[in-house]
Amino acid sequence: MNVDLDIEPGCLTLEQLRAIYQGTARLRLGVEPRWKIRASAELVQRVAHGAAPVYGVNTGFGKLADKRIDDSELEALQVNLIRSHSAGVGEPLAPPVVRLMLALKAASLARGYSGVRESLVDALLSAANAGAIPYVPSQGSVGASGDLAPLAHMTLALLGEGEFLVDGARVGALDALEQFGLAPLHLRPKEGLALINGTQTSTALALHALFRFEPVLEAALVVGALTVDAARGSDGPFDARIHRLRGQPGQMDVAYCYRALLHGSAIRLSHLTGDDRVQDPYCLRCQPQVVGACLDQLRYAAQVLLREANAVTDNPLVFVEDNVLVSGGNFHAEPVALAADAMAVAIAEVGAISERRIAMLIDSSVSRLPPFLSAEPGLNSGLMMAHVTAASLASENKSLAHPASVDSLPTSANQEDHVSMATFAARRLQRLIENTAYILGIELLAAAQALEFLRPLRSSLLLERAHFLLREHCPAMERDRYLAPDIEWATSLVRNGSLGSILKTIKGLPALWMPTEALAASRE
Repeated sequence: MNVDLDIEPGCLTLEQLRAIYQGTARLRLGVEPRWKIRASAELVQRVAHGAAPVYGVNTGFGKLADKRIDDSELEALQVNLIRSHSAGVGEPLAPPVVRLMLALKAASLARGYSGVRESLVDALLSAANAGAIPYVPSQGSVGASGDLAPLAHMTLALLGEGEFLVDGARVGALDALEQFGLAPLHLRPKEGLALINGTQTSTALALHALFRFEPVLEAALVVGALTVDAARGSDGPFDARIHRLRGQPGQMDVAYCYRALLHGSAIRLSHLTGDDRVQDPYCLRCQPQVVGACLDQLRYAAQVLLREANAVTDNPLVFVEDNVLVSGGNFHAEPVALAADAMAVAIAEVGAISERRIAMLIDSSVSRLPPFLSAEPGLNSGLMMAHVTAASLASENKSLAHPASVDSLPTSANQEDHVSMATFAARRLQRLIENTAYILGIELLAAAQALEFLRPLRSSLLLERAHFLLREHCPAMERDRYLAPDIEWATSLVRNGSLGSILKTIKGLPALWMPTEALAASRE
């Protein structure tokens, strides 16, 4: 069900961005921002025809900024900019990403520092509300001078010259606009530049990753706790006193989740005495320290992306109160690039420690369970190869987690001599998320299989619910069978929020992406 969402420039929340991403928000611009939008547009129109050169308004772009453009060609200049910069390649961006791009661009322009008409802002919002998704190739931006190519493709479609995605098919822009009941844009001075200068593509891609990884991270906590019980691990390392002494918010929050998930386990009670093991492997007892640190990094990224979603990132900027346009570099997406790199490392680490837990479960010398979790090892190989798959994905994640932000390549004849690579930094996160989800799916299979060897003992109510969700489609392995379908089903529980819904039943659960330090400090 759609809800009306008034765009308050500079005030978008993470939950509002999630609603836009999911397509459940109907966007509109209120009355209050319009006077400033009008005033900045009027100032641009005055300077466009003045004697002084103003970058991108009455001059060329990039290295061609020294070329003055005749007054009669100012509107053609903007259209030519969009046409020439629509040079992207690769698979199209996903509709939720493009929907965010439209909304983020509208929100940025609505702050009144870009010199565009209010009708242009309204057109962006109308396109988003109509479900009109421009065809935007995913490759071609270096994340500086703005996400030029992808934003140009978005704009070209709105001009009636590009393409839209309609029911998954590419449709010519004019036909699609007519189908959606939208009129083609007509650009005035600076408007083309304002539409393609900015970080809206890289920001939308990074938000896409943040929203997609949330259920995976929630599942990681559930699956990690299930493995603790399946390996007859101790819940001592999750004692609140330990984590208060360190004071890291994510660590305290994750330990709180593990205590709640394991509460009431008969398996834990069965080995409180008479267990000769002194300490569990790191992959069990250091989960709050590792996953908690990842959570802190993701929270940092969420805060950066929220600021960026509300930012003005085009160039030059229009300061009506001072009657001036000022050139700067807000289009440089370094904040997004560094945030995306932090996300990449965190996502990879969640997968890395999960792979280690799988390896521990199948190693009988460590877990004290049958080799490869097979009741008849030798005749059956059990989860031997499933772990190999998890290891291959964890290894692939190491390469994908390499920082993209450190790889700058000069463009525009060395005028744009340092770039962020933020768009790739954010785009590659989808592969990392997919790999990590599969690793966790395999761990879920392993932990559930390990529990079978501890029956009739039961785990906690919450963890038994996770076990039940898997067993609805994947019975216990009495002997070797075709495992790929089981991996797919288990991974679907990780991706689709089924396991995360278990976590959400915990009383006092902190919001994952926003720190709750006061709540964490008060926990026992």
